[in-house]
Amino acid sequence: MHYGADYNPEQWPEAVWPEDVARMREAGVTMVSLGIFAWSRIQPREGEFDFGWLDRVIDVLHEGGIAVDLATATASPPPWATARYPEILPQDEDGATYWPGSRQQFAPSSPVYRRLAGELVDALAQRYAQHPAVAMWHVNNEYGCHLNADYSDAARDAFRRWLSDRYGDVQALNDAWGTSFWSQRYGSFDEVFPPRKAPYSRNPGQELDFRRFTSDMLLECYLMERELIRRAGATQPITTNFMGAFKPADYARWAEHLDVVSDDCYPDPNDPESFRAAAFQRDLVRSLKPGVPWLLMEQATNALNWRPANAPKAPGQMAALSAQAIGRGADGILFFQWRQSRAGAEKFHSAMLPHAGTETRTWREAVALGETLAALPTLPAGARDARVALVFDWENWWAVEASDHPQNALDYLAVIQRWYRALHRRHVQVDLVPATRVGEGYDLAIAPLLYLVREADAAALTSFVEAGGHLLAGPFTDLVDECDRFRDGGFATQLGPLCGIRIEDFGALVAPDAAASAPGEREAPFAGDATDAAGPVAGVGTLLAEEVHLTADDTVVESAFTAGRRAGDPALTVRRVGPGTARYLATVPDEDGVQRVVDRLLAATGVEPVAAGLPPHVEAARRGRLLTLVNHGGPAASVAVIGVDAVTGERVARVELGPYDWAMVLTD
Repeated sequence: MHYGADYNPEQWPEAVWPEDVARMREAGVTMVSLGIFAWSRIQPREGEFDFGWLDRVIDVLHEGGIAVDLATATASPPPWATARYPEILPQDEDGATYWPGSRQQFAPSSPVYRRLAGELVDALAQRYAQHPAVAMWHVNNEYGCHLNADYSDAARDAFRRWLSDRYGDVQALNDAWGTSFWSQRYGSFDEVFPPRKAPYSRNPGQELDFRRFTSDMLLECYLMERELIRRAGATQPITTNFMGAFKPADYARWAEHLDVVSDDCYPDPNDPESFRAAAFQRDLVRSLKPGVPWLLMEQATNALNWRPANAPKAPGQMAALSAQAIGRGADGILFFQWRQSRAGAEKFHSAMLPHAGTETRTWREAVALGETLAALPTLPAGARDARVALVFDWENWWAVEASDHPQNALDYLAVIQRWYRALHRRHVQVDLVPATRVGEGYDLAIAPLLYLVREADAAALTSFVEAGGHLLAGPFTDLVDECDRFRDGGFATQLGPLCGIRIEDFGALVAPDAAASAPGEREAPFAGDATDAAGPVAGVGTLLAEEVHLTADDTVVESAFTAGRRAGDPALTVRRVGPGTARYLATVPDEDGVQRVVDRLLAATGVEPVAAGLPPHVEAARRGRLLTLVNHGGPAASVAVIGVDAVTGERVARVELGPYDWAMVLTD
């Protein structure tokens, strides 16, 4: 179990370094991420490298038994680079330049940036590939975090090449984008630009491809650096830090190129439900690389600096969230950062070693957590611990939130997280996977807002149901192909026959957060007659109330709209397909409605919670034999569980959890 933080010794006099290492040993630190923003210190001028200080700090860490996750330092080009080569600076869609003075001021597709970054990485890798202190390589940092997209001339040229590679000839591009509309037909790739500022709505196919391109350009930068590290003979694992559900980068495509997934996660202490958002993020990154432990590369020991209000963590909350990450697959707990900065934009961001030193609650909690993690045995990696798949797809995210739809207030991530919260409240473990992976041993698959359905997606979902799986789809599902074009035959042409339904209209409702004076229907209540143990399938629909028609004799209406323009029409349908079932939901339920639907699905599929009888503020996660229980600040709870306490090695039959207490039990 790795334990540590980002370490930025370049911010401090060299005389401080031995003290840092001594305090690291006291805190139980095993690994630090080194040099993430040190480009200007490593390379003060083009062609000139200063490795002496880095040699010394790595040696001091190694002598102290601290491993190094060595960063490539390419996330923030130094002033000399942007002054000499202003063409590496990115631009927004209005043509405004992002200037130096912050970080990430580089155009990912710039050949000059890539050359300079490559020279730096090659020099680092040649020097440190065989160094015994280096346990891992940390490429760049939070790709795309602040610069979500670049529209510069470098991006223009690269976008044209990317499109040429994707489509082969410009006529195929015209067909994919439907450029006969609004006289957008191109005669060559040289006529194509990034979707810069325009008078009105832009081509949706172009917008979707530009998002793919943006993710790919960032990935190309990562792959370039990874190749240079490997070419230098490095055999250590290579990673870059993800940021959970980060829209600009399709991490599902990236994950295969990382030896180990690492993630940065900062739940908000001001939000009492933020632990569920954190659990969602842990499950997402775990699902990206099944069966492989991941690393929590960054979290905060206490307060942040970049939210409107930066609340401190409650006593014990930092350890509780760390335990949550371990329970959901992490094999490392690291922080930003080791020693709190005395200058710069993040000087108010907490650290393991605060400004106030070791006589602080933050320091005491950091030391205590290090002692606890050191006592843990080797933990199981986890296998197929979840029986529920929540379909999460980056390209759908991009396509759903494009403009000019029947409902332009759809928030893809918010809807997905609403379904996740309902399952989390029932202590059901969830994997977040693309549609093509639902057949990997799951019993239940939930696919909200699966607007863009490729043929492979439809085939996988159909096979899943025919093999005995239970699917819930909809609304706004199966409308377009991978180019954001309608298929012949109307809507839901691939999954409609499976569900036994046809969609005629989307029934857009006024968004719940619209001005009170906005005219029109805001809600579409629905209810059903079924009254099994899960209760009636009832709730309030929002955003959409689709006009759904049954097309199969064996399709059953489980719930109907009870008011509004769709009163009496199907809201939730179910069709049995061999041993499986296919349900379609024609609206976006509110929080309570989603919970009611989830309860019906769990009862129908027989999916059981990870642990029974838990209150909502206690969460449970399974990782092979390891059961992790965390009280996220609510009243004390007593939980029956038989096994061995993973920290103490003692046999237990019950654990007592006060506020922010947690337990890890290797169950029998």
